[in-house]
Amino acid sequence: MPAWLTLMRESFWPLLQAGLAFTVPLALVSFALGLTLAFLVALGRLYGPRWLVQVLRFYVWLIRGSPLLVQLFLIFYGLPSVGIVLDPLTAAVIGFTLNVGAYNSEVIRGVIESIPRGQWEAAYSIGMTRSQALRRAILPQAMRVALPPLSNAFISLVKDTSLAAVLTVPEIFQAAQRIAAVTYEPLVLYTEAALIYLVFSSVLSSAQARLEKRFGQHARFSRSYS
Repeated sequence: MPAWLTLMRESFWPLLQAGLAFTVPLALVSFALGLTLAFLVALGRLYGPRWLVQVLRFYVWLIRGSPLLVQLFLIFYGLPSVGIVLDPLTAAVIGFTLNVGAYNSEVIRGVIESIPRGQWEAAYSIGMTRSQALRRAILPQAMRVALPPLSNAFISLVKDTSLAAVLTVPEIFQAAQRIAAVTYEPLVLYTEAALIYLVFSSVLSSAQARLEKRFGQHARFSRSYS
């Protein structure tokens, strides 16, 4: 067996273990927190007072206009200079959460605004308040529209977690770096890391396609009986 193939076989489990223990949980926690933040930001920009709209607009502009890597460096390496020291995993979660929140708030805001005005008027006509109309009529429709871009955002986040290696979070890429530093085979290790990310992304893409198909069928069924 070639030496490079032996190395890939021996390093596969450490890399996969790093992915299951750190990459996947980091992506799930960051996306869940970021999606909650995105929802609140979107609602604040749509229905909040003017001062809040300006603050949230600045937040979205700041996060979307600066590189994620720089944001992670500022949080982990910059904040200690003002007395705020965070462990690597916490810093990574905060950085990814802020990033997900900013980008996906625009997705959520856009899909809510895309719902026809007639849907609001229909909800008001049967006595719903604005919050009830939003919760019962608008958001269920908006979430079906938002599913593809939000799913794509999660898949991108799984790959972006490789940036947490610069904060010494022991995820897939950082594990590959450690092994490469000992074996002096960066090409083999980084290729294997890329393949593992590819497997994760392929599984998530397949799950996304099934979800879209399921929600699409549900939407057609609902329309046929409405």
